[in-house]
Amino acid sequence: MNKQLTHAFLNKKMLMCVYTGFCSGLPFFFIIQLIPAWLKVGGVDIKTIGALTLTQLPYLLKFLWAPLLDRFSPFSLGYRKGWLLLTQIGLLLIMPIYGFLIPSKNIDIIVILSLLTAFISATQDIAIDAYRREILNDDELGSGNSIHINIYRIAGFIPGGLSLIIADYFSWIEVFIFTATFILPMIIITFMLKEPSHTLTISPHKSVFKESTSEFVDRLSLSKALFVLAFVALYKLGDSLATSLATPFYLDMNFELKHIGTVAKNAVVWPSLLGALIGGIIISKFGLNRALWISGFIQMFSILGFVFLSYQGPFLTINYVKLFILATVISCESIGVGMGATALVTYISKNTSPLYTATQFALLTGFSAIPRTLINSLSGVLTAYLGWTNFFWLCFILAIPGMMLLFKVAPWNSKS
Repeated sequence: MNKQLTHAFLNKKMLMCVYTGFCSGLPFFFIIQLIPAWLKVGGVDIKTIGALTLTQLPYLLKFLWAPLLDRFSPFSLGYRKGWLLLTQIGLLLIMPIYGFLIPSKNIDIIVILSLLTAFISATQDIAIDAYRREILNDDELGSGNSIHINIYRIAGFIPGGLSLIIADYFSWIEVFIFTATFILPMIIITFMLKEPSHTLTISPHKSVFKESTSEFVDRLSLSKALFVLAFVALYKLGDSLATSLATPFYLDMNFELKHIGTVAKNAVVWPSLLGALIGGIIISKFGLNRALWISGFIQMFSILGFVFLSYQGPFLTINYVKLFILATVISCESIGVGMGATALVTYISKNTSPLYTATQFALLTGFSAIPRTLINSLSGVLTAYLGWTNFFWLCFILAIPGMMLLFKVAPWNSKS
């Protein structure tokens, strides 16, 4: 068993999943963690920050242009390699621009810039997800996605941790340039990648989106396809909403940026890595269906830790006890997030046909982003009227529908 696990997690394909996780994680956490913190410190109110999550709409709508990635090859480098290089160059150029803006005065420009950043990042995710699915066999999806989620979270430690720490000592333009430099090793590795083989056989005169959608429905049946779409949209609704304003929440509890950059972000990264690893092992040992149940319950009940933290704060003084409480609550929630993310991404991979990798993966992950993008845009308004404690209770309740759908899409006693 130990040899099987070692082989499953330590091979060349898993190293490629390290690369894909870092590529996806860095720009996403730049958008959802560094930008909100910058806006909060810059005097932007919580309602506006919450509404700015609508700039993540490209993650929701990426299936609309995903067929282009199955059709065209930028720079003639390949369908995956070419798009990776193009989007990474775009991210390298756009991220430092934020440093020249003032949050309280340039909010309109920031909205446009954030939409463009999210569009480029979402396009890179289409290529990344397709690349990972095409290099992994079905029996490697659990371990491969576990590693991808692990490194995805580690990459978040840069914009959500290191960048926040140096923000106390350097100007914001230096912070954004520092964050953007981590795109450089991604570009170097992209040049060295070997393009995976493709099985796309669609005529240039036919619609890739129409053909891929028809294949998805025909393979599952219309009713099952609708249940699958509903499930991927609702499974992580509660925990994604609970963490949508994490940095402003910590600041409202009177924690400082240096606390968030050290204690809070370490409590996110390392436990979520553990959660993703546990999720991959559970998938390998008990099957995907049971992993979805186990991970779902853990990620749902871990939200109650935020209820407890919000009830205790805001704190008049910050000491080691308060930091320990913060770290414990976030660690428990992060383990659930890591387990749930691994299970969900593996489930999406299992329901993706190798014939239309980029388009179908983008469609399913786009549906998973619907509640995160639309409902999270109201998070600022909800917290303003409900308060943090009731807001987190609402997050807990919203996690229930996704769990109920497991009876249909992944019954406990059925093989995945």
